[in-house]
Amino acid sequence: MTKHIFVTGGVVSSLGKGLTAASMALLLERRGYRVKLQKMDPYINVDPGTMSPYQHGEVYVTIDGAETDLDLGHYERFSGTNCTRNSNYTTGRIYSSVISREREGGYLGKTVQVIPHITDEIKAAISSMDAPDVDIVITEIGGTVGDIESLPFLEAIRQYRQQIGAGNGLFVHITLVPYIKAAGEMKTKPSQQSVGVLRSIGIVPDILICRCEQHMSPEHFEKLALFCNVDRKLVIEEKDVTHSIYEVPLDLAEQELDVYVLEKLNLHVNRQDLGDWKKMVRTLIAPKGGEVDIAVVGKYISLRDSYKSIYESLTHGGIANDVKVNVRMVESEDIEKKGAEKQLSGVQGILVPGGFGGRGIEGKLKAVRYARENGIPFFGICLGMQCAVMEFARNVCGKEGANSVEFDDKTDFPVIDLMEAQKNVKDMGGTMRLGAYPCVLGRDTKAFAAYGNEKISERHRHRYEFNNKYRAEMEARGLVFSGLSPDGHLVEIVELKDHPWFVACQFHPEFQSTPLKAHPLFSAFVGASIKKKKKKEISA
Repeated sequence: MTKHIFVTGGVVSSLGKGLTAASMALLLERRGYRVKLQKMDPYINVDPGTMSPYQHGEVYVTIDGAETDLDLGHYERFSGTNCTRNSNYTTGRIYSSVISREREGGYLGKTVQVIPHITDEIKAAISSMDAPDVDIVITEIGGTVGDIESLPFLEAIRQYRQQIGAGNGLFVHITLVPYIKAAGEMKTKPSQQSVGVLRSIGIVPDILICRCEQHMSPEHFEKLALFCNVDRKLVIEEKDVTHSIYEVPLDLAEQELDVYVLEKLNLHVNRQDLGDWKKMVRTLIAPKGGEVDIAVVGKYISLRDSYKSIYESLTHGGIANDVKVNVRMVESEDIEKKGAEKQLSGVQGILVPGGFGGRGIEGKLKAVRYARENGIPFFGICLGMQCAVMEFARNVCGKEGANSVEFDDKTDFPVIDLMEAQKNVKDMGGTMRLGAYPCVLGRDTKAFAAYGNEKISERHRHRYEFNNKYRAEMEARGLVFSGLSPDGHLVEIVELKDHPWFVACQFHPEFQSTPLKAHPLFSAFVGASIKKKKKKEISA
């Protein structure tokens, strides 16, 4: 049967449960086991699709079109396996299913309650990951132990473990061992209290993973083992890494976390090979090709998690080119106020990512123009592609005021229009063009040179598209439509031929990039930025 690992967190949020779960998946996969990951989020939204990036960070889109938590990005980048809509459940989604069933008479007149009906629905969600080709499922419980909203999920995993037996289920609790600077010492009491809360509801952690800023002493290990009722060897230190999150699996492997997990689950400890991962980390820490400066011009810059996958993908592009990528995070509204030259001078590449709403759009358009006119490698993603089209229409085709109907529904030149299938859509959540769609590339293009393949598949999240009414005119003025849907109707990629590297895509390539295999467009973009830097150095 499929084995289950349940990951909980205590003391504070933002402990890195998702990173730890993803690291564990990588280590277990390198032991020869087939692993899937899943996140349970306690908030009442059905999914994060309608939430502001300031509230939740980026929305990660799965291959089957689910709008999910950003931790699923970590899952895929570390494990290399695709997540699906069964990989992310929220309180809202669980309750929606239960209420729908009640309205249909599915409970045969019974009083619907948290126990057993909500907990049964959560257990069904956990079971949805079981399959003949899945050896281990890792389920992360969002939030912090002690939160009211997490209680149904904790009760559900307590029941689930009881039903499948100790040898088939495992509780891993991640906690904080803070360093009190004024006292000059680390404290284990918060972790003890966190475990105490878990034990009060019937969950006793099998493994304790301790987040800390400094190394723990033997006394800390012994105290935590004693008061948390965990074997001394199963108290694992997870100290802040020095360079990159990709060091985390290697630190956990050194402490044989995966060995203890497999032993607890009565699974054979196969040989492990992390050679390629270690090589990747070495390249990331000490690249031989120098550095390159790339600006990300966005409207949610103040919260780094808003563009989490973008930043990670740029790092991957750096690894692929053996260089360090320095990201300059630029608020598009600052460009509106201070000008593109002041905000973007000195960078060797400019990336404009996705987003919604009209705030900061004029700043993005100025960034596009600055890149186009100064021969700076440019990469536009989703809204970034739409901005590239709008800027080209205004400043090359002479269509003053050209816009997207999202921002100006009365514009004389609606070069970006609402998709036909979206015109009768009223609900906001889960109704966009979502998930993976095929795309066909033109052969003599920068896009084809990057991919090396004529047929590709990429993930989307948008309602608006290029207005084909303007295709012939823009093509005549030099805009290349290098990627189209198989029927030739939807424009997926545009680029400029007479430019060092100017490519913009309607889809989100950042969702398919990993540290071991950078996405082709990110790799090509970083490569073009390096060439720009070297050319400038030679001319200087």
